[in-house]
Amino acid sequence: MNIKILEKSDTKMRFILEKANPAFANALRRVAKNEVPTMAIEYVDFEENTSGMFDELVAHRLGLVPLTFDTAVYNLKSECKCGGKGCSRCEVTLVLEKQGPCVVKSGDMKSTDNSVQPADKDIPIIELLENQRMKFEAVAQLGLGTEHIKWQASNVGYQYVPTVKVNAEKADPKIADICPAHVFEKKDDRVKVVAEDKCILCMRCVEVSEGVSVSADDTSFIFNIESVSGLTVKEILNKSLDILEERSQELAESVKKSVK
Repeated sequence: MNIKILEKSDTKMRFILEKANPAFANALRRVAKNEVPTMAIEYVDFEENTSGMFDELVAHRLGLVPLTFDTAVYNLKSECKCGGKGCSRCEVTLVLEKQGPCVVKSGDMKSTDNSVQPADKDIPIIELLENQRMKFEAVAQLGLGTEHIKWQASNVGYQYVPTVKVNAEKADPKIADICPAHVFEKKDDRVKVVAEDKCILCMRCVEVSEGVSVSADDTSFIFNIESVSGLTVKEILNKSLDILEERSQELAESVKKSVK
């Protein structure tokens, strides 16, 4: 299998996975989305909350704030040496104390570990009016998207790599205007393919015009990954591949033992 990067930033990546199959592509999607550990607030202890919002609603909002963390330091509680009791290797505390009038934002929380911070410091949590106060202590820990959406690592989608061919003499130029992905370009009453990789296989061009053929390669896939956590897309992809490799090794060892 090969990976060809089309677009890349810290939070988004678009690439082509070649020489693969639908089963592996879907496995990669599921792992990258829900099975890469991320950091999120799990418990909130409110000492004071005189805002117009119940503690439970504020806690829910806090849990959905994505947090950065050092992947080399923190472990899942289930895998930590403390046995899940909670220690500096599996938990981190964030505190906040604010008085209105103001808008409480994610960046107002103070963490006991500089590596654990809101990925976006401008996420609004609640508005405090005159003399309203909020004070709490929150505990964040690693978790998986399969447990709760607040630990979801990324949004992932993929499609087959499209092949688009046009007979310029037969194709109706109006397909350039009909195509929602702007795959075609119209010039001098003729049309040509200019962005084949952007085709979404909707087949609208084939339906309205002769001279156009669209097919899909079921061994190559265009992936779109967007991080919705404190991890970069590169970290998510690398961790996903590590998880799949570990599982394949476990399966191989299990098969070897069973056929002895």
